[in-house]
Order: sequence, then structure tokens, then C-alpha cells
Amino acid sequence: MNRFGKKKNVFKHLNKMKLSILAFLLLLLCFLYGVQSVSDTTSEKQEESLRNAVYRSIVQCYAVEGTYPSSLTYLEEHYGLTYDTDRFFIDYQPIGSNIMPDVTILVKHSQADTKGDLTNGF
Repeated sequence: MNRFGKKKNVFKHLNKMKLSILAFLLLLLCFLYGVQSVSDTTSEKQEESLRNAVYRSIVQCYAVEGTYPSSLTYLEEHYGLTYDTDRFFIDYQPIGSNIMPDVTILVKHSQADTKGDLTNGF
């Protein structure tokens, strides 16, 4: 009879262990979700900062020289614009010397970000 009492203790121990593992996995998922959320927010802030820097450089060039820059390279060489070319693509379309150029900033996605999804990315 004593033997059956020991089995109950083993089952109680296993149930406690399962509950501990489940709690750990839940905490791990919450942590990973938080890290991903921070990463997404950081990426959005980087894109916004780049957009502000590009437009600030364009306006500064127009204020100093009286014409809008003819290319993005001109802004990089004369106004110190720098950005991560592996992460961002900037489409710079000058319209005229006295008309604000059309600027489009796209975020490039790495292969790890687009696994199995061919519609995302650049």
C-alpha cells in the first residue's frame, strides 16, 4: 500500500514541473515579444530620422545656394548627409532647380526578415 502513495508524489512532482516549464515558456514568449516591439519601434525612428535629415539637407542647400540639389550624391558630398545604404534605399528625383525634389525612402529587408514572404522587402 505504501507503494501507491509514492506514485502520487511522483505525479504531483511531474505536474509541478510541467507548470514551471509552462510558466517559463510564457515568460520567454513575453520577453521575445517585447524585444521585437522595441526593434520595430527603433527601425521606425531610424527611418523618420533619415527622412528629417534628407529634407533638412535639401532645404539647407536651397537656402544657401538658391537651388535645390541636383542629386543625392551632391547632398552627401557637400552637406554631410550619411545613411546606412545596406538598410535604406533613397529614390531622389530632382524636378527642377527651383522645385522641391521628390524623395522616397524605402527600408530594405534582410533575408532573415523575409523568409517565406516574397512580397516583403526590396
